[in-house]
This record gives sequence, C-alpha cells and structure tokens, in this order.
Amino acid sequence: MAKQAIGIIEAKGLVSLIEASDAALKAADITMVGWTKIGSGLVTGFYAGDVAAVKAGIDAGAEAAAQVGEVTAVQVIPRPHDDLSGLVEFV
Repeated sequence: MAKQAIGIIEAKGLVSLIEASDAALKAADITMVGWTKIGSGLVTGFYAGDVAAVKAGIDAGAEAAAQVGEVTAVQVIPRPHDDLSGLVEFV
C-alpha cells in the first residue's frame, strides 16, 4: 500500500459526508480514495495519507459533518495490511 494510513468517516446522509470530505481535504494533505453507500442513508468516505495528516483530516471532517448532520463512526488505521486494499481501492 502506497500510503501510510487510511481514515474512514461514516455519516447519515450524503450532504454530511460531502461536508466532512470538504473539511478533511482542506485541513490536511490527504486524498479521498473513494466512498460507498452502506444503506439506510449511511455513507462512508475513505481517505489516505500520512498518519498524522489522516488523523487531523478525519478529526476536522467529523467535526464539520456533525454541524450539519450525524456522524456515526470514524476510524484511522495506521499502516493498514495490504489485504485491506481488496475492500477499497486505495491509491
């Protein structure tokens, strides 16, 4: 895997995820590598970059999303195993 960490933000509603993604990408030098619909209005965004940058971006994104909707989960995975790339196509 080319990046050192992945971050995940799960929110209710696409508007919340877009707000989260905008804030996360502006707050840190990270890349959004994809998003997916979970169902029942839940959507999840995936981000990659340095561990500290991903942590900062995820924190900023979750805070911004909470202002317009509901954040259901956030996670930062430092040094993810290569087999995780089968779940999400990481850059």
